[in-house]
Amino acid sequence: MTHYHQPVLLKESIDGLNIKPGGIYVDATFGGGGHSREILNKLNKKGKLLGFDQDEDVLDNIPGDKRFIFVQHNFRFLRNFLKYHNIEKIDGLLADLGVSSHHFDSAQRGFSFRFDSELDMRMNRKAGFSAHELLNTYSRENLAGIFREYGELKNAWNIALGIIRYRENKPIENTGDLDKAISGLIPSKSRNQFLAKLYQAIRIEVNHEVENLREMLEQSLEFLDSGSRVAIISYHSIEDRIVKTFFKQGKFSKDTTIDLYGNKEKVFRAVNRKPITPGEEELKTNNRARSAKLRIAEKT
Repeated sequence: MTHYHQPVLLKESIDGLNIKPGGIYVDATFGGGGHSREILNKLNKKGKLLGFDQDEDVLDNIPGDKRFIFVQHNFRFLRNFLKYHNIEKIDGLLADLGVSSHHFDSAQRGFSFRFDSELDMRMNRKAGFSAHELLNTYSRENLAGIFREYGELKNAWNIALGIIRYRENKPIENTGDLDKAISGLIPSKSRNQFLAKLYQAIRIEVNHEVENLREMLEQSLEFLDSGSRVAIISYHSIEDRIVKTFFKQGKFSKDTTIDLYGNKEKVFRAVNRKPITPGEEELKTNNRARSAKLRIAEKT
């Protein structure tokens, strides 16, 4: 469903999984189903694929294939649903992180500053906490913290102050209100880049994207068999650092596991030393893929 979301690095990510025809795989970010369909094309009748997505908008994209199991939940529940379906081991996992073209192009979802719409930004619209609530309830310290950490904005403290002062007179309900609250802080020469970082920071916090990614990756270790592969496509440095750290250490804690010979125990072998990025041909047809980075690792 390319009108929903054009799959990024499709061939590279699917080839990187080194799919076994009779294997069991997970597409942690089903979305438009582009990656899932390619995985299904490489599976035989014994193969199986689980697709996770918490957004009800993807339901129309589900393939009518008996080998496919759709899970309408966030991928942080990976362990729960693999056990529910009596799956002890998987042969590979793919995740295409970030926001789909569908979300950016849906004015009513509030993911893009291109539309004057209500600030929602929830991937799961049944969840209670929205961007609107965040901007009207977080303290200056908490707002500055997410702008600095998730948006990497240098003037995070002043942005937070602008929001606090604006909401003293009027709630920040839509993208227009947010624009007015920080109007004097938006650089004219790099307006779009600045707002993209700001909206990214709010979206990550609303959807708990960092915590969910860490949880999913750690849970995957319980089910990945030796030789199984993980392919993750990220779109900003925060996600990429998390993936890079996990592939390198097999965990997020700082303690290291030492083998009998005193060497650091390696959980993964990097399939690609440097992240794979889209080529010129893909960028011509899908400009939104420009920031994508694909990392692939194999369980030892």
